[in-house]
Amino acid sequence: MRSRRTAAVAVLLLAPLALAGCTSAKKGPSGGAGSGSGAVSQGTNPLQNPDGTKPGLAPVTADADKKAGRDLIAQVKTADPGPKTGYDRDQFGPAWTDNVDGVPMGHNNCGTRDDVLARDGKGVEHKDGSACVVTAMTIWDPYTGKTVQWTKQQPSKIQIDHVMPLSYDWQQGASQWDKAKRVQIANDPLNLIPADGSQNASKGDAGPATWLPANTEIRCSYAIRWAQVSLKYQLPVTPADKKTMLALCGG
Repeated sequence: MRSRRTAAVAVLLLAPLALAGCTSAKKGPSGGAGSGSGAVSQGTNPLQNPDGTKPGLAPVTADADKKAGRDLIAQVKTADPGPKTGYDRDQFGPAWTDNVDGVPMGHNNCGTRDDVLARDGKGVEHKDGSACVVTAMTIWDPYTGKTVQWTKQQPSKIQIDHVMPLSYDWQQGASQWDKAKRVQIANDPLNLIPADGSQNASKGDAGPATWLPANTEIRCSYAIRWAQVSLKYQLPVTPADKKTMLALCGG
């Protein structure tokens, strides 16, 4: 009888320790219970990221945010496109140059491409001996809504999209800018989204009226980002593009 009572007491004493052990096992690396430190961020609401320094492009779903997006898009001016005559990528400076004034991440000793990959990626790995050159990462692609494992051996799998394409910029007024301003818009993180390579290739220099990301959940955010770039650089969009941008956010 005594041995049964002793065993029962032992079970009662050990139970709290067992429960404590279970709770500890659920903690993530940061020590918080159920910490989701391994999750890949699905980006930032563009209304909360007006300079483009925060990761990615999150869906805009709240009615209040959609209205705020329409209010922003309403400020965008419109104009028919000019000729593409004289356009060349070199008119916007060397690709991904760090030698750019007046934009975030300029003159930080890392190329623009690596800057935005590191901004949006998770588990970013760098080339041996380099604090800049990104060689591998996990990234959420807003244009497809998929999580991608990327390595430098597959460079075209993730490409850097100019939200307002440089040829579009040229036709809408950048042909009249000085070279320094064109280098700005080509390397401004506000105008750059790492995205699926095939999506970027299919877009070309199209505006929202003729090309949109495959991921429908991101389209209002995409329109807002177009408006942010347009307003920052005082570049008009075509009337058809503005109409589409408003519609994407419920207008």
